[in-house]
Amino acid sequence: MAAALAEGRKALPGCLPNPPVGCVLVRDGQIIAAGHTQPPYQPHAEPMALALVDGDLSDVVAYVTLEPCSFHNRTPSCARELVRRGVGTVVVALPDPHPRNSGRGIEMLREGGVVVVEGVMVEQARGDMGPYVWQPGEPTSAKVGD
Repeated sequence: MAAALAEGRKALPGCLPNPPVGCVLVRDGQIIAAGHTQPPYQPHAEPMALALVDGDLSDVVAYVTLEPCSFHNRTPSCARELVRRGVGTVVVALPDPHPRNSGRGIEMLREGGVVVVEGVMVEQARGDMGPYVWQPGEPTSAKVGD
C-alpha cells in the first residue's frame, strides 16, 4: 500500500478536483504496473494501471488508496473494470465517503468474485487524501470522481 500511496501523490495537482488515488498491481510480490488519477475526463488510477498489463490477472493483487468508484460518469466504473479484467484481490486503504459510491465499489467487487481487504494503512491514506475526498456537508457535485 505504501507504493500505491506514493503513486497517488504523483497525481497532484493535475487530478484535482478528484482525489489523488494511487493503484499498484502486484504479482508474486513484485509490482507489475502502477497508475494514478489523471486530470478530469482522463483515466483514474485503476484503469491506468490495468492498461499496462495483459492476460490473466486472477493471481494479481491491486492495492488502491481509495475505494474504487462504482459509477460511470465521465469515465467508466473502476470497480467494474477490476472485475472485468479478473483481478483476484483488491486491497483498499480508505472507503469512499461520497454518497455516489460509499461502499458500492466494494460491494460490486465482492459480487464480481473479487477478494477485498479493507482498511490497510488508513491513517497514511487519510493524511494523503483527506483534504481531497468528499466530506459531509459539501455539495454532492464537489469532488465527484470523473
